[in-house]
Amino acid sequence: MSIKTEATIEDLYRLPDNSKAEIVNGKLVLMSPTGFLPGRAGGEIYASLRDYERLKKSGYALPDNVGFIVNLPNRRSLSPDAAFYTSKPTGGKFLNGAPVFTAEVRSENDYGDKAEEEMASKRRDYFAAGTLVVWDVDVLKEEVIRVYRANNPEEPQVYRRGEVAEAEPAVSGWTMLVDDLFV
Repeated sequence: MSIKTEATIEDLYRLPDNSKAEIVNGKLVLMSPTGFLPGRAGGEIYASLRDYERLKKSGYALPDNVGFIVNLPNRRSLSPDAAFYTSKPTGGKFLNGAPVFTAEVRSENDYGDKAEEEMASKRRDYFAAGTLVVWDVDVLKEEVIRVYRANNPEEPQVYRRGEVAEAEPAVSGWTMLVDDLFV
C-alpha cells in the first residue's frame, strides 16, 4: 500500500538555495532558471514597478522568485517573474494571496502547444486567485507583451516594440516602453 502525500508550503521553504517551485495539483513543480534576455526583461519590469512604487508610495514591486500563497483547488502557490502586491507584507514569509499584477516572461521552453496550455492554465489560476492583470512577455520570438485582464481573460491587448504597455486597472497610471525589455 502506498501513501500519497501532497506537497505543502513548508516543502517550498525547504527547497535548496536559489530553487524556484510552485505547488500545482499537490506536487512541487520546479521551475528552471532562464537565460539572459528573459531574465533581463523580468528585471526591467521589476525596476519600472519599483520606480512606480517609490513615486506613489503605495503597493510593493516584487522581483522574480517571490512566493505567493493561494488557496485554489489545484494550486497552493504562485511565483511570477515580476509582480505588484497591495496587501500586507509578511516579513520573511511568503505573501498571502495573489498580487494584483504579474508578469510571466517566456523562456526558451515556453513555446509550442503544451507550453501554451500550461501558460493559459496558470493565467486562469492567477485570475481565480484575485490577480487583475497578467502580462505574457515574449522577448525571444514575437517581441510583444500580451496584456490579459480578469474582466476579459481570453482576449489580450498586444503591445509591440515602439509602443507603451500598461497594466490597468491593476497598477493605475503605470506604463512601460516595450523597447525597455530589449538590450
